[in-house]
Amino acid sequence: MSEVDLNAVREAHARIRERIHWTPVMTSARLDELAGAHLFFKCENFQETGSFKARGATNAVLSLTDAEASRGVATHSSGNHAAALSWAAGLRGVPAFVVMPSTASRIKIDAVERYGGRIVFCEPTHRAREEAADRVVRETGAVLIHPYNNPRIIAGQGTAALEFLGEHPDLDAIICPVGGGGLLAGTSIVAKGLRPGIRVLGAEPEGAADTKLSFESARRQQVDHPSSIADGLLAFVGDMTFPVIRRLVDSVAVVSDHDIAAAVRSFLEVMKIVVEPSGAVGYAAVAAKTAEVAGLRVGIILSGGNLDLERTPWLK
Repeated sequence: MSEVDLNAVREAHARIRERIHWTPVMTSARLDELAGAHLFFKCENFQETGSFKARGATNAVLSLTDAEASRGVATHSSGNHAAALSWAAGLRGVPAFVVMPSTASRIKIDAVERYGGRIVFCEPTHRAREEAADRVVRETGAVLIHPYNNPRIIAGQGTAALEFLGEHPDLDAIICPVGGGGLLAGTSIVAKGLRPGIRVLGAEPEGAADTKLSFESARRQQVDHPSSIADGLLAFVGDMTFPVIRRLVDSVAVVSDHDIAAAVRSFLEVMKIVVEPSGAVGYAAVAAKTAEVAGLRVGIILSGGNLDLERTPWLK
């Protein structure tokens, strides 16, 4: 499988739907008023393992042959994919070897360990993560499940949008976070496949705006030393996901950490739900008006809820 299309996403959903949550869509009259738009929130913060990553990881693991699965799986991740792959590997009773940066949050390290993942720490750079993951694969023989440069991952992530538009087919626009690009690529494949006229938008922090730079220049451009409270979005957009994003996405919005923190706080105070910074950037872009959606019916994917309460001074 190399090309991901709408049928691939439908097949992924059929494969994983009994293992994951069909997450709710929530609304808020107050947030509508503040945004000047009609907002619909797909709450992947209520997903298994606390993020949308469970979708792609489950699809990838369940797609392996018995011989492949018996070798175990491996990946590198700052947290949510690491936890999701560890959990999904447990569904098949196989080991998961996970490379995590030394700066990973304690809550995400604890989650990986709780789901049975075997952690190898590395320096907090993209190159160090890739090199450590390659070494783990050589030493263990495990199958590499890349966090975003994997067709099964992209198809699995697209199932969130498939559910979303199945419930709300009249959305004018759909927006989601972008780091490595698996969720945005999968979302755009589904959205444009079901409704060619819908607007698809990505959102990312200004301290890690490589997708915006790449999108505007039509070639992948990496940001040196990316930094943001949205720690799940510091990855470099993938060479497999970027061509999809460039072809199908309408625009990419950028938001400040201040705006992201305000969005997290709004979810806590107004909707009474926990959304981590990476999961809140779509709404942050709408609230800060860097995504132009005034008067539209807008679907926003809240990608995760693994908020590390030990690292939240920015909420005060």
